[in-house]
Amino acid sequence: MNYDVLIVGAGPGGIFSAYEAMRLQPDLRIGIFETGNPLEKRKCPIDGKTIKSCTNCATCAIMNGFGGAGAFSDGKYNITNQFGGTLYEHIGREKAIELMQYVDEINCAYGGKNTKLYSTGNHHLKKVCLQNDLHLLDAQVRHLGTDINYIVLENLYQHLQEKGVKFYFRTPIDKVEQSEDGYRIYSGDTVFEGKRCIISTGRSGSKWMGEICKHLHIKTRSNRVDIGVRVELPADVFSHLTDELYESKIVYKTKKFQDKVRTFCMNPKGVVVSENTNGIITVNGHSYDDPLKFSENTNFALLVSNHFSEPFNDSNAYGESIAKLSNMLGGGVIVQRFGDLIRGQRSTAARLADNFVLPTLSATPGDLSLVIPKRQMDGIIEMIYALDKVAPGTANDSTLLYGVEVKFYNLDVEVDENLETKCKGLFVIGDCSGVTHSLSHASASGIHVARYLFK
Repeated sequence: MNYDVLIVGAGPGGIFSAYEAMRLQPDLRIGIFETGNPLEKRKCPIDGKTIKSCTNCATCAIMNGFGGAGAFSDGKYNITNQFGGTLYEHIGREKAIELMQYVDEINCAYGGKNTKLYSTGNHHLKKVCLQNDLHLLDAQVRHLGTDINYIVLENLYQHLQEKGVKFYFRTPIDKVEQSEDGYRIYSGDTVFEGKRCIISTGRSGSKWMGEICKHLHIKTRSNRVDIGVRVELPADVFSHLTDELYESKIVYKTKKFQDKVRTFCMNPKGVVVSENTNGIITVNGHSYDDPLKFSENTNFALLVSNHFSEPFNDSNAYGESIAKLSNMLGGGVIVQRFGDLIRGQRSTAARLADNFVLPTLSATPGDLSLVIPKRQMDGIIEMIYALDKVAPGTANDSTLLYGVEVKFYNLDVEVDENLETKCKGLFVIGDCSGVTHSLSHASASGIHVARYLFK
């Protein structure tokens, strides 16, 4: 039960920290502890036919397990400092890009070499966006697709096992404490010890991370929460953007409230899915590299960022309360036609059946204006009309809106330039640190810590 390195969480941060550490020192003893299942046992029971909504599994197969919440995402690795986290503030802009490019090389070497790398740099569509008060952010985007992303993770898992990394699945960690020689972690009555401890529990571990920091007296500060909807429309509407850029991160500042609304997680010819975060059902999207799995629709999120000041300091609880209201009214995810929303009427099963856009997720027809606060809803509607200028058809009556999509961010954990806490030998990386909000940044943070420890 004694290790050189304890890694809590088998998401991208944990995977890549173990990968790089073993590359630099092959004789290391590394233990990785994960609440969820191995990759091959991560099966969501929702099949769209016999089971159409979340069954509240003890451990969500979409959110937990080897690969983390990103295992069944559409596998987009954005190489940029303009979004996806603030890793560059700790390690420098050039270093952050270098590490993200290194992560991309590893992904290609383990199964992703035939996937496409897109770029928004110096693209003519940036001018079109600017002419309509929209801002297209710069990034290189490696799109693995949900299917190829799965293959890459399979190969990385096999590689780490061959190198001697010990995995403990279905092993939630209850407590982390310092010892004379390093750290102890507890899972029920079982104790594991290690000289160093790396925590990488992702978005789903945000509450847990807050408790760990409180126990170890590590300072944190409240972060933001993003609230919005997932938009689904015919793929042709956005094809001039997605064919060339695939992922286009577009930011708009609303006229009424001066809030920033952004597109997020664009899935050309993809599908809308539900996910379970701490027992709350929210919505997300996937897409595939295999043309046989393409749908006729494209989906993406529209998110409004919410930052809070004193005395309120629990942004995630705010987001959870809105998602719970959606769950209460719709039994899970609610879907509404944009035309119905504008006319102030709820969508019905009959209207959806007669709609030009057929939903890819079985959701409850309803009225999102009863769930999402007016300020955020006004911003979303304003953004849809703004996008309609660069992608005509976005504001059509038949465009579908699913809610609620919530992006929870962990508390910003106080770490230094090496992502080390005040407790020496204890590192917090990936999305649970508040430093990263993406696959590429989380993976790069794991590489950075491994190099600091073992290079």
